[in-house]
This record gives sequence, C-alpha cells and structure tokens, in this order.
Amino acid sequence: MKAKLKLHWQIAVAMLLGLGAGILFQTLQDGEPHGWIYAGISAMGTVFIRLLRMVIVPLIFTSIVTGVSGVGDSRRLGRLGTKTFAYYLVSSLLAIVIGILLANTIRPGVGARIGAGHDFDPAGLNTPSSPVQILIDMIPLNPIKAAAEGQILGIIFFAIFLGVALNRLGGESRRFLEGFFRAGFEVMMQITDMVIRLAPLGVFGLVTQAVAGAGLELFRTLGLYMITILTGFSIHMFAVLPTLLFFTTRLDPRRHFRAMAPAMMTAFSTCSSNATLPVTMNNVEKRAGVSNTVSSFVLPLGATVNMNGTALYECAGVIFISQVLGMQLTLAHQFTVVLTALLSAVGCAGIPSAGLVVIFIVTQAIGFQDAQVGVIIGAMLAVDRPLDMFRTMVNIFSDSVGAVVVAHSEGEKGLYPEEPQ
Repeated sequence: MKAKLKLHWQIAVAMLLGLGAGILFQTLQDGEPHGWIYAGISAMGTVFIRLLRMVIVPLIFTSIVTGVSGVGDSRRLGRLGTKTFAYYLVSSLLAIVIGILLANTIRPGVGARIGAGHDFDPAGLNTPSSPVQILIDMIPLNPIKAAAEGQILGIIFFAIFLGVALNRLGGESRRFLEGFFRAGFEVMMQITDMVIRLAPLGVFGLVTQAVAGAGLELFRTLGLYMITILTGFSIHMFAVLPTLLFFTTRLDPRRHFRAMAPAMMTAFSTCSSNATLPVTMNNVEKRAGVSNTVSSFVLPLGATVNMNGTALYECAGVIFISQVLGMQLTLAHQFTVVLTALLSAVGCAGIPSAGLVVIFIVTQAIGFQDAQVGVIIGAMLAVDRPLDMFRTMVNIFSDSVGAVVVAHSEGEKGLYPEEPQ
C-alpha cells in the first residue's frame, strides 16, 4: 500500500519550495517579481486565502450557536466562559511581560538610525478611537450587516446571545433550530475539509510571494529588533505555553505540538488567525480530541480575543520606538502600555499586519504623536511579514492550548488520540 505524505509534511515541503522560488524570482528580477509564471504562483495563494475567508463567517456563526446551545446546562455555559477568559487573561499578560522584559534588556532601538527615506503616512490608517470603543463595537447594531462586513467580534457577540436564548428555549422549536444550526455546521466543516486539502498549493503561492517581494537592506538595519521580537515569540510558544499546558493538565506538550502542526504551518504562511481558524478547529477536534462543544466556544473567541503574539509584539514594538526616539519610558508609561496592549489586542483583526496598525493605539496612549512615530513604524512595516508569520503562529497555538486546558478541566477524556486523522 502506497504511503501518503501527511498534510503538515506536504505544507512543510510547499514552504521550502516557496522559499526557493521566492529567492529565485527576487534574484532574477531585481526584487521586482513579474511575469505570467509569478502571477500564476501568486494566484494560488490568493485563491487559497479567498477560499478560507469564504467559510469564516458561516463557520464561526454556526459553530458558536451550536456549541453554546449544546452546552445544555446554563451553569456549565457560565463555567466555560469563566475558564476561557481566565486563560486568555493569564496567557496574554505573560506574553506582555515577556515582551517588555526583552525590549528593556536587549534595547534594540538604542542608537538605531532609521532613515527618513522610509516615509509613512499614519493618517492613511484607520484605527479604532480607543480600547473602550472596541468593547462598544462588539455589540452590532445590525447583525446581518456585521456578518456581511466580516465584523468578527459583532458576529461572535450575536452568536453567543442566540445560543444562550436557544439554550433557554424548550419544546419543538428548540429541537428544530438546534438541528438546523448543527446541519449548517456539519456542512461548513465538510466545505472546510475540502479547502484544507488545497493548503499545500496555497502555502507555496503565499511563501513565494512573500519572499520575492522582501528587501534585504532593511532586514539588516532592523536585525536586532527582529531578534528581540522573535526571541519573545519563541520563549512564549516553546516555554511558557507548554509549561502552562503541563501544569494545568499534566499532559505531554510534545503531543500538542504534533497535533497542531498543520494549523501552525498554515498560520505561519497565511498570517491570519481568522483564515487559519478552520484548520485550527479541525486539528483541535480531530487530532487533539477536544469536543466540538468546547472547541466551537473557545476557538472562535480566541481567533479574535486571544492575541498573545500581537500583545507581546505591541509592547516590545512601542518600547523599541521610544528607544529610537531617545525617550526612556517610566514605569507608569510601561503600565499604560501593558493595559492598552491587552485591550487593543482584543480588537485586533485576524488579518496580515493588523498588529502593526493597532500599535498606533498604544503609542497614542502614552503621548506619542503619529507624526513622531510614523517613519519608524513605516520601517517596521517593511520587516513585518516574517514577524507576522511567527506572531500568528503564537496566536493560534495559544488558542489551541486554551481549548485543551478548558476541555481537560471539564473532564473530557480521550485527548490526543494515538493516530490523529
């Protein structure tokens, strides 16, 4: 019987091929890739992202309604919510502390010279007015409009309310609606499985495009900054989160890394927590053995709310900016950075480079003007793609750990089956 290469290895091979193809295009075409071959390869990545985005809203909506209404006992629903948000708060605060400690220890911005040639106009960015406004915007004025515009927080808020109301409903109406939403969820999971099979082709196109368009000069200029951020991501993902998983469940973290390999590689290549959500849910349920009740409650929330990598990046990035400007942030300033990063990460869209946009909220919170930091953030944008890849991987890995922690606390058995599908 001919052995078939597992999906995560197919994705790994696609990433290596994409790296080689990207370097080839950049070398042969002086960093300005063009031509029908390059356009065709790039299109594979674009199509894959569009397919993933296609399933996001109906998958999130049906999964949350099904998960919340299926809890049964309203006391268990409150218990799931309390545990989920407690995990999000602890993991995000740990990530923020790591970012601040590394930025203050390595001090990547001290003595840095970022040329004025990298002009960047912050007025062109659309950022939320405040973290409080993010919380207000969670309540959609029109749930249908929120779904059409992809307002994930609004969709989640309405879906939870609908699930709670359905949970309180009785008789034939409840059975009919539960069956309707569960059928919709099962259809969306089938569509998701079909899309996931195309991941290697999509990853090849995305990585080729990212490598072909990247410059090298600014990478060298901001090398220490990148090392600081990547070190923080590595510590959080390979030390803090596995330790948190082990001490709360007594399960081997290595099994979780193996179970989540396809989702992590998809996150690395797409730079989107939302786009990776279908793969994350698939891996958590089929490879980690978490029930749909828990995964459909924890993961959609986590894809928008639990941004560990983004929170770490924002704190370290703001301190880097202050160092480039020659300013020493006080403890009070750094506390403001922590609080603002924690809240703004909640509303950070799960799309590529969204964290770099939200960083303006944090810089404004400590008194920096956009005109002062615009050039620096523009330079950071030039090297954001590789950081965004790791940042997204940390985000979704933390979500998946949270799902296992909550499932274990709920007494679920059979976590990490020996032969994941």
